[in-house]
Amino acid sequence: MESVSIRDVATTAGVSVGTVSNVLNHPDKVSPATVERVHTAIDELGFVRNDAARQLRAGASRAVGLVILDGANPFFSDVARGAETAAERAGRVVLLGNSDQQVEREAHYLDLFEQHRVLGILISPVGDVTARLARLRRRGTPAVLVDRRADLTDFSSVSVDDVRGGQLAVEHLVSIGRRRLVVVGGPLDLQQVADRVAGAREGVRAAGPDVTLEVVEVPGLTVEHGRAAAAALMARPAAERPDGVFAANDLVAMGVLQSLVMLGDLRVPDDVALVGYDDIDFARAAVVPLTSVRQPSGLIGQTAMEILQEEIDDPTREPRRVVFAPELVVRASTVTGASG
Repeated sequence: MESVSIRDVATTAGVSVGTVSNVLNHPDKVSPATVERVHTAIDELGFVRNDAARQLRAGASRAVGLVILDGANPFFSDVARGAETAAERAGRVVLLGNSDQQVEREAHYLDLFEQHRVLGILISPVGDVTARLARLRRRGTPAVLVDRRADLTDFSSVSVDDVRGGQLAVEHLVSIGRRRLVVVGGPLDLQQVADRVAGAREGVRAAGPDVTLEVVEVPGLTVEHGRAAAAALMARPAAERPDGVFAANDLVAMGVLQSLVMLGDLRVPDDVALVGYDDIDFARAAVVPLTSVRQPSGLIGQTAMEILQEEIDDPTREPRRVVFAPELVVRASTVTGASG
């Protein structure tokens, strides 16, 4: 079925195309009787206005683009919700793309958003997108990094101190008597993971020579990868197994927990204490509620959108870097009876 055009509406209503346009955009310029006649025609024909095409013709848009790192991770869903809340207040809409930690998909969404002439871009990058974002900005499209601190002063960013987050996780494990520690996460070239591992290493160095740390890299931050990593760790001789595990996010931690529960001969937290990262809703609902390093996910998205709006309104505005402090939430996966 062919789509109904504004010309079809004009013919049915017995008015000019310009009059229909005025009814849609400036109804105060048209008599009430004509407005009613045009809306009657719209209802009869099922006409739906194409705002995207209209905005492209005008060289303007109400939309901003958001590229998240992993659509399967509830943390990024909360980030997107925060961005949408702030965008709605500013009269904007958010176009969402999930890179799924793939450089090619990330580039595809940046191309798509540029074609749609978005007003600005929020992005949690897979790799180094500095050159691409600089080119977009020269064309009048500002960008803000989300969940990644900008290394240069060229761009605004909103992030969490992931190095401190890694320290918090390890300091907690050490404080409850754990000495053979393992970090499970990856890929390690993902900046957030690298920072959390760096923080864990700093925590171990401060703890003294009797605490050891092993880094087990996994291909992705998923439940499946956590489950596989834990199964391999627990297949080791008892003396070589860790007594404390820090997972680079809660999905990995939940996979680790699943393996431990299915094995049956190891108790959490008695034999193995487990800390995750992000504090997603599922963390407190796990079969053994999960100790986790909390990030203010919704606030990250909201703040990033507010900064982007400032830069849309004033392109000469100096970039800002906002870094939130992480918070350790203690639950039963590390301390028996803890409720978090």
